[in-house]
Amino acid sequence: MGKTTEGPAAALWQVSRDMAGRWRTVENGFSAALLALIALLPLAEGAGRIFGIGNLIPGSILLVQHFTLVVAMAGGALAARDNRLLALSTAAFVPSRFKLPAQVFAAAVGVAICTCLAYGAWTFAMVERAAEDTVAFGLPVWVFILVMAPGFAAIAARMAWRASPSLPGKALALAGVLVPIALASWETLGELPILQYAVVALIAGALLGLPIFAVIGGLAAMLFWYEYTPVTAVPLAAYQLSGQPLLPAIPLFTLGGYILAEGGSSRRLVRVFSALVGWVPGGLAVTTALAFAFFTSFTGASGVTILSLGGLIMPVLAGARYTRRFSLGLMTASGSIGLLFPPSLAVILYAVYSRTPINELFLGGLLPGILLVGLVALWGVRHGRRAEQVRRRFDPVEARAAVAEAKWELLLPVVVIGGIFGGIVTLVEAAAVTVLYAFVIECIVHRDLPIRGRLPAVAAECATLVGGVLLILGVALGFTNYLIDAQIPDQALEWVQAHIESKYVFLLVLNALLLVVGCMMDIFSAILVVVPLIAPMGEAFGVDPVHLGIIFLANLELGYLTPPVGMNLFLASYRFDEPLTRIYRSVLPFLVILLGGVLLITYLPALTLALVR
Repeated sequence: MGKTTEGPAAALWQVSRDMAGRWRTVENGFSAALLALIALLPLAEGAGRIFGIGNLIPGSILLVQHFTLVVAMAGGALAARDNRLLALSTAAFVPSRFKLPAQVFAAAVGVAICTCLAYGAWTFAMVERAAEDTVAFGLPVWVFILVMAPGFAAIAARMAWRASPSLPGKALALAGVLVPIALASWETLGELPILQYAVVALIAGALLGLPIFAVIGGLAAMLFWYEYTPVTAVPLAAYQLSGQPLLPAIPLFTLGGYILAEGGSSRRLVRVFSALVGWVPGGLAVTTALAFAFFTSFTGASGVTILSLGGLIMPVLAGARYTRRFSLGLMTASGSIGLLFPPSLAVILYAVYSRTPINELFLGGLLPGILLVGLVALWGVRHGRRAEQVRRRFDPVEARAAVAEAKWELLLPVVVIGGIFGGIVTLVEAAAVTVLYAFVIECIVHRDLPIRGRLPAVAAECATLVGGVLLILGVALGFTNYLIDAQIPDQALEWVQAHIESKYVFLLVLNALLLVVGCMMDIFSAILVVVPLIAPMGEAFGVDPVHLGIIFLANLELGYLTPPVGMNLFLASYRFDEPLTRIYRSVLPFLVILLGGVLLITYLPALTLALVR
């Protein structure tokens, strides 16, 4: 009897696992194909213009923007499937015996919010369906909007499924769908203290692991709803984000960075920097800072640099007798120091959203970026004088060989930046060129990345990260729209002007505020939420817009290292299998040094404006 019972159950379990595996492959392939399409369309557009052929694909830019929205939802579903949605790291501090109830509660709140957003997207799509607007080739606008409804529904279902290993726990998390249904039955919201309870639930959920997009999106939806504005306001804002012409540059630059990081570029670039500067005292530390800065400029402050280069560089530092504590701090701090260099996604997004010229922001960030990298490198030199027992001489033969091997990677910034500032390609086309260039280098020239094997998995991994980021951007824009409608920036400006008279005191308070924001929020959502508040303040105190942008980005870069919940701290803890407390201690000297650099950037505007003005 035992065999009869266990046989069908085991067979059913194996069938379900096989089906899940096949569906996973389909999802990954679909996301990779979307990214490939988003890269190919701008390439065709740019080629037609450069060679005088004309517009090869009419409406391609609009198609790319709308397909980016589809990537956001598909990537968000992948992130929910793999438990990779960006969230505060505070859930790591929950005691073990409370972790499971905390997960179920956070998932239930997330399910409730995603239900609201899915309903809003469906309603918005049905309204647009009546308008009969099209994007290109007869593709209706409402179809792209409708993608958000099943996308949010899939995220909700996956959050509930991952909340608990038991079916009752999953059911409790899924019961969150009943909350918006119950609230919809009350018409006089103003007579009920719903908003207070909702805010408390959101704060608790955020601390217990609720994804950031759900925190911001839930707060925006509740505030709009409480003001008798339909919940469609948040999906509407997410769709408006897809109308930003430069938005596709985010997934494309990220994909290019992923391809470089997963191929052999990391090894070749480390060899180059080691050959060029490895002979100086602390040369390995300088090499680490330069290599990390190079990769971060392409991958953004996403943690990809720490995860991909950490395993390569840690054994080298250990072999040179650097202490593990110093090595941990060096790589954790270096994981975001390239944030100000082109083609940084954070700089691009800030420029778009604050309406600051991108070329001026990149020029303004050049010297401050060099300063921050230099501070980390100099601290490495100081430590390396004691750590490195064997000094090696500069070897011109090795330097030439290393540069020759990595020549294609070293030329990439020249191609991208030259194309943008030379007016040859647009920013989105430059991002697509980056993808093509990285593909050719890694898959054809060096053959480090198999096209049929590893490349699709890399693209799916990229889509997972991009989906989590774009989800946050979409709902953050909805929250920002509420702040503007409620005149919060104007009220905040009046309060600041009434209580702060000195420009320098304002900058000091701004630094403190941004450090807190940086350790609590990712840089992309912070741009959308915080910039509308501080931009009018900076203007009122006479702070140059470019200078304000670099101050903002440098502070947010430092926020990645700020305990207790800076993102780089948790990534380093995960990558190197070290307790968080040890990571905190290792990064403290770098935090103090970089804080000094941020203060110099803040109070010496010439560092930012010398190349711009």
